[in-house]
Parts: sequence; C-alpha cells; structure tokens
Amino acid sequence: MIVIAFAIFGALLGAYQARKRGGQRLDLAQYATAYGLAFAILGLFVTVFLSRGL
Repeated sequence: MIVIAFAIFGALLGAYQARKRGGQRLDLAQYATAYGLAFAILGLFVTVFLSRGL
C-alpha cells in the first residue's frame, strides 16, 4: 500500500514539474512515469525497512 501511495504521489509531482517547466502532453507523461517509478522504488525500500522493524 505504501508503494502505491508513493508511486501516485511521484506521478503527480512529476506531472506538476513538467507543467511548471512548460512541457507538452508527452513531457507530462514522461515526467510522471519517471517520478512515479522513482518514488515507487523509494516506497519499496520504506516498506521493507518498516516490515523489518528498523
């Protein structure tokens, strides 16, 4: 669940960054995908650390 939340937040943040920089529709999609994947990986690490009790 944490991974999904991080991925959605990352995608929204990426789309916001692309829009702020004046990007077109495909730029928005690319930024959303890249940020979504990066934040999903970060969320995966957070989930592993929380489940291990660290």
